[in-house]
Amino acid sequence: MSVFIIAEAGVNHNGSLALAKQLVDQAKEAGADCIKFQTFKAKNIASKNAKKATYQKEQTGADETQLQMLENLELSFEEFRALHAYCQAKEIAFLSTAFDFDSIDFLNELKMDIWKIPSGDITNLPYLMQIAALNMPVILSTGMSTMAEIEAALQVLKQHGAGEITVLHCTTEYPAPMEDVNLLAMKTIGEAFGVSIGYSDHTKGIEIPIAAVAMGATVIEKHFTLDRSMEGPDHKASLEPHELKAMVQAIRNVEKAIGNGEKKPAPSEEKNIAVARKSIVAQHNIQKGELFSTENITVKRPGDGLSPMKWFEVIGQRAARDFEEDELIEL
Repeated sequence: MSVFIIAEAGVNHNGSLALAKQLVDQAKEAGADCIKFQTFKAKNIASKNAKKATYQKEQTGADETQLQMLENLELSFEEFRALHAYCQAKEIAFLSTAFDFDSIDFLNELKMDIWKIPSGDITNLPYLMQIAALNMPVILSTGMSTMAEIEAALQVLKQHGAGEITVLHCTTEYPAPMEDVNLLAMKTIGEAFGVSIGYSDHTKGIEIPIAAVAMGATVIEKHFTLDRSMEGPDHKASLEPHELKAMVQAIRNVEKAIGNGEKKPAPSEEKNIAVARKSIVAQHNIQKGELFSTENITVKRPGDGLSPMKWFEVIGQRAARDFEEDELIEL
């Protein structure tokens, strides 16, 4: 099964449906399986006293509250209906993370094939229960989480009816420092809970999600934007369209390269065996009846004669016929 690549548009549309549609176009062009947005009513998810994260202050200023910032990034439900229809027309899967209960109910009307739970809601029990009750496949992000918190969330999801669950390792910082990525934790999660694993990436560049695929990730999520220089909280930690396309292509190449684990000559290299390996050959002219010895035989290319692994089977035997220099030895 192919790695499921989610192009995370998030709120990089800056509250504009037109920009959101351009992001859809670019995700499709890049070859992503899915484009993901964030659906919310700002007043439902942040109080007027909620502060911005440090990275949000750096990108959007410290004058406004988190609520004010989110209000500027909000798309209406009707705009999401149009966006969902646009994705269908472009033949790319639509996915959006619901950040409040009203948004869960709305997105359920759009009949998404899978649900994405953000890292910030992994400890939100009522939210987890409502998502689980939809009886749909779930992707769970685990940024900022302990193993105990992941275990508790998985128990809630399973007990309340969630379908197949894929758990994404994640580092919730924008951009995430390389020394905090800890990709081995992804494998730890899979081994501990017996779930499919993936990786939600917030680092700069494309090498870490590619490495995650080589380590067994079945889902990759990566933020992207039309232009990193745009105003907004997440643009600076996002890929631009040409980088997203390069990441997708690299992941598809890694998928092919992983193989099935069986060690044997690959079809493409079989023709090179005779060229690259060596055979036992006459070191100089050998007469019929002469004993083969280290003085008159040696090992040279090509490799379509007697294998050098039979060296000691040949030594001491008599030549059945004359051999010219470099001729393949036959017994």
